[in-house]
Amino acid sequence: MSSDLPVLKKGSFYVIMDGGSEYVLEDKTKLGLLVSETITEDLDVTVDKGVIYDMEGIGHTVTIRWFFPKGGFEIGDVLRRAQAMEEKYIQLRELTCPD
Repeated sequence: MSSDLPVLKKGSFYVIMDGGSEYVLEDKTKLGLLVSETITEDLDVTVDKGVIYDMEGIGHTVTIRWFFPKGGFEIGDVLRRAQAMEEKYIQLRELTCPD
């Protein structure tokens, strides 16, 4: 899906693409995860969600990608959300994999 869209910005854990009428923010840690549902969340942002199973077999619903309509969001809004996600993953990596 996302591989054919023009990339606007990349981080270690995210990619922002131009989806025509929307900006698409994709969580790179969820690549390959099958979309189980597409819903509209707060602020009229549509999201693709999937399920990740933990070691005990319990499924957790996670967001794979967000679709921000260009009429309501600027690239800076999407970038702020992406950078917050990036910081969260960096903190988690440092906590679980210290040097």
